[in-house]
Amino acid sequence: MLCTLSGAGVAVGLGTRRCQWTGRTLLWLLNNLYNKATTRVDNGKQIEHGVFGLGNKTYEHYNKVAIYVDKRLEELGANRVFELGLGDDDANIEDDFITWKDRFWPAVCDHFGIEGSGEEVLIRQYRLLEQPDVLPDRIYTGEIARLHSMQNQRPPYDAKNPFLAPIRVNRELHKGGGRSCMHIELSIEGSKMRYDAGDHVAMYPINDKSLVEKLGQLCNADLDTVFSLINTDTDSSKKHPFPCPTTYRTALTHYLEITAIPRTHILKELAEYCSDEADKELLRSMASLAPEGKEKYQSWIQDACRNVVHILEDIKSCKPPLDHICELLPRLQPRYYSISSSAKLYPTDVHVTAVLVEYKTPTGRVNKGVATTYLKNKQPTAGEEVKVPVFIRKSQFRLPTKPETPIIMVGPGTGLAPFRGFIQERQYLRDEGKTVGQSVLYFGCRKSTEDYIYESELTEWVNKGTLTLKTAFSRDQEKKVYVQHLLEQDADLIWDIIGEKKGHFYICGDAKNMAVDVRNILTKILSNKGNMSEADAVQYLKKMEAQKRYSADVWS
Repeated sequence: MLCTLSGAGVAVGLGTRRCQWTGRTLLWLLNNLYNKATTRVDNGKQIEHGVFGLGNKTYEHYNKVAIYVDKRLEELGANRVFELGLGDDDANIEDDFITWKDRFWPAVCDHFGIEGSGEEVLIRQYRLLEQPDVLPDRIYTGEIARLHSMQNQRPPYDAKNPFLAPIRVNRELHKGGGRSCMHIELSIEGSKMRYDAGDHVAMYPINDKSLVEKLGQLCNADLDTVFSLINTDTDSSKKHPFPCPTTYRTALTHYLEITAIPRTHILKELAEYCSDEADKELLRSMASLAPEGKEKYQSWIQDACRNVVHILEDIKSCKPPLDHICELLPRLQPRYYSISSSAKLYPTDVHVTAVLVEYKTPTGRVNKGVATTYLKNKQPTAGEEVKVPVFIRKSQFRLPTKPETPIIMVGPGTGLAPFRGFIQERQYLRDEGKTVGQSVLYFGCRKSTEDYIYESELTEWVNKGTLTLKTAFSRDQEKKVYVQHLLEQDADLIWDIIGEKKGHFYICGDAKNMAVDVRNILTKILSNKGNMSEADAVQYLKKMEAQKRYSADVWS
């Protein structure tokens, strides 16, 4: 039995069968698995297991499901064939897995008395089928699942059936500084989709057309060729890596992450298409686990922010067939944004707050964010309606059930987005004559004159008595000031709200630095003001989380 686990779910192999469960279902299942399985698997022999977990160290419960499963299987009497492996996506999860896998297989072969060849053979998972005679109305043109779903829209709308939402407003929020932050208003009228303040809107972007054209040229391919990639494993439920039949142009535009930093297994495959031995050795080296190879991969790929287009531009003897590129690249994923509006005020509109991603790399190229570049170019005009495919994802990031409960919100930069919806909702309730608790917002940006987003709205809410606002402008003075510093100064206020009045505490923004610092400061405040030990303060925070009084909507 081999388990590969992530925070969202688990893929488990029992013999030759594969199933998928959510982590919660698996935890229940494991308590009932062993006694039944030993009578079914391997003619009643003891279950053998190895577990590799997929996690991210920026999150508190790093690989908790994998650790639990490995421990629980052992408690139930299963035999661990190889040690637990833990992958960290905040570093290099692929390296973690390859390092574990390279030790795992020899251990498995030794355990079961299997003689391995010691050589790794690269095998294609999909075969190419060109289909020039397919009728045009049978060719996918960007649909996620149902053919013609973009032309013939019908609810319910979800991840496989997004709604084409018209953009009503797309305006700039920054006043200067060279960066761009967009305020976008999407209409969901007629979609029957509903949302609450704190939910997310997901959008399917498309890749830059010039990059698509460049990749086609580098692979000497006709982008209008109609084709399908068909799984060579006929028993697999996944027949194609993306909707097929389609054209290379559509696949590269709608279905594949062509701007992603390629993992090492892609480099290993690309090496086979190099006519120059030095180029082949360079790619093989960067795909290896040797220290010098890892160092080269870090500098030449990751630090230089090279995507597959850049690699093929710089390694000119590498000429892979485009169908293999389509097999290797990951699927283009929807981008999630915290909704920055309240449905009580805007029941048929969803507001999005997004910073344009654009930066110069060490190689002199300009890399652009897929989704934000796509959105930046979606400007509504009087004569033409522009639409984007979206769906709503429900969240646990929620205002207190009782509006009189006080809240503290920490949201620097676009971390302000969900709190704009929260404050709108609280203002709406106050305008209806309801009692609303204190709302304290800690907001930070670089300069008050450049990137202070929604300044006039925040000022109006302060003037109306709905909001207590604490601002940190990091570059308006010689010594940088962040929201974390303001929290330290307001220990009495924070303890009064979350300690004495049992209020709610929210964080939105950067998981790697800001959110960690805020949690540490909060632990310190609880310890000092609540006369607790550090361990008790940590437990107090965990109890707040369990009671949904402490919520984080963060990303790394």
